[in-house]
Amino acid sequence: QVQLVESGGGVVQPGGSLKLSCAASGSIFSRSAMGWYRQAPGKQRELVASITSGANTNYADSVKGRFTISRDNDKNTVYLQMNSLKPEDTAVYYCNLRFSLYFEVWGQGTLVTVSS
Repeated sequence: QVQLVESGGGVVQPGGSLKLSCAASGSIFSRSAMGWYRQAPGKQRELVASITSGANTNYADSVKGRFTISRDNDKNTVYLQMNSLKPEDTAVYYCNLRFSLYFEVWGQGTLVTVSS
């Protein structure tokens, strides 16, 4: 059974930085695509960034140049480095593991609040 545990959320001022981590249990992490999604109050969940098993990355236009997704297969962990944070980045951030079209797992979410 695969479980994802996110950490690193919190309150930060505009222009600040946070680094989210998502640790996965099980043995399929290195063969899985990983993604970070976010959901702001009253809005749909949206993809923020993703990274394939081969370390190819993809970003939402709204975070390009500010956020960086990375993975450490030895630690079964995916990261999201968030710089130059804006109030509109405030949301619950969710980690996603996708092993196949039929198997994906979600984390419980971690709240990021950008406010002065």
